[in-house]
Formats: sequence, structure tokens, C-alpha cells
Amino acid sequence: MDILRIATAGSVDDGKSTLIGRLLYETNSITKDKIEALESASKRKGLDFLDLSLLTDGLIAEREQGITIDVAHIYFSTPNRKYIIADTPGHFEYTRNMVTGASNTSVSIILIDARNGVVEQTKRHFYISSMLRIKNIIVAVNKMDLVGYSQERFESIKSELLAIAEQVSFEGQTLKFIPISSLYGENLVRKSTETPWYEGEPLLETLEHYGTQNAELSTKQARFPVQHVVRPKTEEFHDYRGYAGKIASGSFYIGDLVEALPSGQISKIKTIEKFGVELEVGKSKESVVITLEDNIDVSRGNMLVKVGEQPESRKEIDAKICWLDSQMLTVGKTYLLQHGINRVKAKVTKINSVIDIKNMSLSNTAPADGGLKLNEIGWISVKTASPVFADKYEDNPANGSFILIDESSNGTVGVGFVE
Repeated sequence: MDILRIATAGSVDDGKSTLIGRLLYETNSITKDKIEALESASKRKGLDFLDLSLLTDGLIAEREQGITIDVAHIYFSTPNRKYIIADTPGHFEYTRNMVTGASNTSVSIILIDARNGVVEQTKRHFYISSMLRIKNIIVAVNKMDLVGYSQERFESIKSELLAIAEQVSFEGQTLKFIPISSLYGENLVRKSTETPWYEGEPLLETLEHYGTQNAELSTKQARFPVQHVVRPKTEEFHDYRGYAGKIASGSFYIGDLVEALPSGQISKIKTIEKFGVELEVGKSKESVVITLEDNIDVSRGNMLVKVGEQPESRKEIDAKICWLDSQMLTVGKTYLLQHGINRVKAKVTKINSVIDIKNMSLSNTAPADGGLKLNEIGWISVKTASPVFADKYEDNPANGSFILIDESSNGTVGVGFVE
């Protein structure tokens, strides 16, 4: 079965954890002993119902405060496919967790409390989902039971978010709005009798119809970052030279003419192997070993691409960036830029603008304090010490992103998307 990766996002107390807990419960993904533990925990909290949010709020601090802090990955399945949900935190100070949690997903579920409507964090989550080029957005208007399942309230929220979507959405992105009550399971697995005016599908049925990220990446240009050069040097494989890695996007076939970057040398694919089995084709996200007909200069951090599909060689990069560190990003500071396997020295030459999420606008000048602060998103220019072979993120997300690493702490301080 294929795997659909989903990110959930919302503001504080919008009900993400309860929604996920309800999906696990309705798909029989919770063991009997876990249900009994939930019943005991719910009684200790003085509740007369099963608190399903406790399933995903795993940290002690989360359970005490009733909030989500870290990104939790939750697994469940239906007869048709498997699912992995990244339950991302809703608080502003954990925006970086949402970016990292949602970076590999095909669907983003944005929850909105029907009582509060669209808030600043809703706009931030929608912007980040669009920035990450997540094509499928489900807006789940939760806690409809607290507004009497009002169609008027639902349509008002829908109109407000559609107006925001006109500013930040991209071509091909789809939005679906579903009125739900995660506490009572309304419109999650089955259509609710409480919302006869809603003509769409329930949440789970909607998810069953979406395509996966792998299917999307298979249509992109072929990119193979080399992670390791395999040289067994045994009697059986005396002259064997293979290149191991994960195909980032596209497909490679035996006989394809490929170019090794940055050397520019060209050869033809001789074999594609996966766990000792020879394949006719290697597809996106598959970990394989590729051998070539010629011994050319290829080492870790290099990239194999099809001839005629070469990415641009860049030493100056304009990018959107989400800053993840408590120390400000400052112009002139040197970082390590890691693009796939390749790691090079890079200097931030300019902060072009910062995004005002609240007003969905750009400042046309650098910030007054000269830097980009934690959780802020902006446009920057970076100069690298050696070429980076990256695509624009909108053209090929698998080869269009990078991270910035602080050389002194070795911590990841920023995630960037090539413009």
C-alpha cells in the first residue's frame, strides 16, 4: 500500500490532538490496553468522556498544559492505504517545528476553531503550507458543535480564508473546507446528520482520494545525490564501482545518458541495483546503487542528472527562509549551506525583505534591527564558496531546498527554499 503523509496545523486549542485521536479511534488503530489507559487518565482529569488528545500529546509538559510542543508522528491505516500524520504545534514560538514537520507531506489539514474563526496563526500556517508547495489543503472548521453547526458561521470562515488564498496560493493548489466536530466524530469518518447542508465528503474519505508525494516527484526532472561510493575491493567485485544514494526526484533507466556534477563528465547507466536485485528503472525516493559504463570522477556530495535535464549551477542564491535559531540571522555572517548531501560555505549578503504574516504583506526593506529573528520568514541573498546545483523550489521541491548550519554550534539555524 502507498503512504500518504499529512501535516496538521492550527492555533492553540483548535483541537488537532483530539482530531488525530478520533481518527485513530475510528479506524481501530488503538489497542485495548491504550483505550483502558486513556479511560483512567480521563477520569483522573475529572472528565466524563474519553480524552483522545492524550494519545498524541506525549510529553509530560504537553499533557500538563494541554498543548502540543514537539512534532509527533502518528501512524494509522485503512484497507486502502497507510497514513503518517505529523501533528505540528500551533503556538507561534514553535513555528519552526511546523515547518520541519510539514516539509515532506502531501496534504495539510489546517484546523480552525469555529468560535474564533481565522486568526493570525491560521494565516501563518496557510502561508507556510503554500511556501512548502503543499498542493492539497483541507480546512477543517472544528468545534462546530459549539456554534450549533451553523452553516452561516462556516460560510463566513470559508469566505475569509478564500480571500487570503487569493494572495498566497499557487496554481494547482486545491482547498477543501469541511465542517467537523472532532470531539464527537462528526464528518470525520462518516457524514454527519448535524450538517445536512454540507454536500462534500467526510475527512477520511477525502484523504483516501489524494495522490502521494512520491507520485508527484516522479514527474520531476531526475536528480540523484551521491551519498557513498561503493568499492568492495574483493575478489568477486575487484573492479566494482557503484554510487549509492536515494533518488530525489524523477526516474533513471538502464542506458540513460547521465552527467556527473560538478565535473560535467558524461557516461551511461550500466546497472541499477536495490538490495542486490537489478532493476530496469529506479524511481523517486528509492535507495539504489547505480553503476556506470565508464570510470568517471564521482564522489560523495556530487549529483547524477540526465543529459539535457541539468539544473542551474548557482553560486549566488535568492531564497525564502524560515529562521529557526534564537540568535538573529545577520548579513555578512558565514554559515554552512547543506543542499541534499552537498555542504558548502555560504555568506548571507542581503536580507531583501521580511514577511508580515498578519497583514499578508512584504516589507520592501531589510528589518530595522538588521536581522531575521526566530520564526520569522523572509527573502535573503546568499553567496556560496562553490557551486550548488539546485532547482527552483516551485519546479522541484526535492532539489530546491537547503538548510543553514551554524559552524560554531553545528545546529540547524535556517531552512531555505530556492527562488
